[in-house]
Amino acid sequence: MSDKVENGLIESLLKEQFGDAIRSVEESYGMLDIVVKREKIIEIITWLRDSSLMNFNFLTSLCGMHFPDNKGEELGVVYHMHSFANNKRIRLHILFSISDPHVPTVTGLYRTANWMEREAFDFFGIKFTGHPDLRRILNMEDMQYHPLLKQYPLEDGTRTDKEDKYFGR
Repeated sequence: MSDKVENGLIESLLKEQFGDAIRSVEESYGMLDIVVKREKIIEIITWLRDSSLMNFNFLTSLCGMHFPDNKGEELGVVYHMHSFANNKRIRLHILFSISDPHVPTVTGLYRTANWMEREAFDFFGIKFTGHPDLRRILNMEDMQYHPLLKQYPLEDGTRTDKEDKYFGR
């Protein structure tokens, strides 16, 4: 079956099945990067998992992203999926506003998503609707912020104890 499922076929079948819910498709290092609409993520992942041809039966990773300069699409989630039968991997991306950080959970499709979604919530503040136990997993429960949001400067601008010329600037 691996001879049949090439990146071009995956792309064309996704576009045929979901139309404008597929926002963009790129290929990097032989792996498809597919940006989809947030509202269709469950439907698309379910189809990729349940299709006998696609057979993406393993969620390798799920993680949050923060792009503060992308107004209206500051937050995102990346789903890394693997088809063992076809020896194929793909990445699905969804992007959304930081003012509406709600995403449907995929724990009903992949049990491995449970802790990965908790981590994305913990570090980025992404709220996975329908998650069975959405609470912090690595940070203190009483933290009032999400540490991987790029809301703070990387360096203290008041420091005078280092010269930029020693750091290649």
